[in-house]
Amino acid sequence: MTAAPPPPLIETEKLSKTFSRQGVQQHVLRNLDLEIRAGDFTVIMGASGAGKSTLLYALSGMDTPTLGDVRFKGRSIVGLSQSELARFRRRACGFVFQQIHLLANLSLFDNAMAAGLLVSRDRAAVARRAEALFAQVGIDPATQTKLPAQTSGGEAQRAALVRALINSPDALFADEPTGALDQASGTAVLDALTEANTKGQTVVLVTHDLKSARRGNRVLYLADGQIAGELDLGAASGEFERVGALRVFLADMGW
Repeated sequence: MTAAPPPPLIETEKLSKTFSRQGVQQHVLRNLDLEIRAGDFTVIMGASGAGKSTLLYALSGMDTPTLGDVRFKGRSIVGLSQSELARFRRRACGFVFQQIHLLANLSLFDNAMAAGLLVSRDRAAVARRAEALFAQVGIDPATQTKLPAQTSGGEAQRAALVRALINSPDALFADEPTGALDQASGTAVLDALTEANTKGQTVVLVTHDLKSARRGNRVLYLADGQIAGELDLGAASGEFERVGALRVFLADMGW
């Protein structure tokens, strides 16, 4: 007898988001049903203004939908108080954005420690976790002692990834994390994201970039506030096959 598949990590039901601008209603998300499975590397693509970032923020509790529900590990996060949402995000979610929001007056290492100590008071355990993560993303101990302004964009973004992972979140949300980086730095960040995913980390990535998108095992295309198409890249056996499948899929979507 085949075992039932595990429940989704994140699930939305009739998720809708409407903005009012100068008296005009803009429907960014429309009755969107979506499941994010634990361990997946899910990529969200679409044209500018399609609602990709809005969807990411709704999934992570950073924004409240106008209608519908978001369930995280079976628990609705819609309607939680601001303090409840803050606790939820600290423990369950990690975030990496295009703009690198590191504290300017703290070293890379202390930025990670500050985030870790919001959840755990075991300073030694948090430090060990930070050391392991910095080694995983390829930042040496000397660089860890520098302030963000003293490092390259790629180093700072990889440090932001360490900060996002320090509390072992259920899901890592990344919004165009390589958008402001050069090619080499962007590749280093993507390598770090891929490495985290191979170790079991659930990743949800918003991107316009083909090189970033091919890192996922599942690609969703957002159009008119709904999922217009989905591509399973997990079955692709090689890099050439993955890129080819992605190009055909995006062409079909009108990208």
